[in-house]
Amino acid sequence: METIERFKNKLKIIKDFVDFLWARKLWWLIPMVLVLLLIGLVLIMAQGSVIAPFIYTLF
Repeated sequence: METIERFKNKLKIIKDFVDFLWARKLWWLIPMVLVLLLIGLVLIMAQGSVIAPFIYTLF
């Protein structure tokens, strides 16, 4: 039960952040934030794989 509440809190933080960007007319930042999150996710996922040296050469 506690993990479900923690997950809901994390989703609420994301929703609040998007609402903040939208209310301040900073909606154009949303794609940049998503790209940064995607790059971070790729780096985290590739950390233990055999493709890690190839990804690190891109940056």
